[in-house]
Amino acid sequence: MSLYDEGHTIAGWTGFAIATAGGAVAGLGVCTASLPVVTVGLAVVAVSVLVTWLLHLSGWGKPPGVRPRGQWGMRVRDPQARRGHAGCVSCRLAGRGVPRVSGVVSAEPTPLSPAE
Repeated sequence: MSLYDEGHTIAGWTGFAIATAGGAVAGLGVCTASLPVVTVGLAVVAVSVLVTWLLHLSGWGKPPGVRPRGQWGMRVRDPQARRGHAGCVSCRLAGRGVPRVSGVVSAEPTPLSPAE
């Protein structure tokens, strides 16, 4: 069995269910040639992204990679969610997991290469 437990979270399955419903509504709109129904379906898919993101940030989604066996269950909240996950785009968009820079600002720009 693999040590990777990708997507087996409340956030992942909830987002999947909402996106599936939105995709079905959009598909129904395509079949009936109804632009408003397609638009509603795509809006539901967009809502699924936001719901998944919010659930991830509240601790119901886990970071990618290897986790201890005790954190594999779907009903186990991620204790690291408030601090943010290293390399997690979702956490970075929320301003978590990014190293904080002190209030000191350098007047001189940092060179980009040794030749500068």
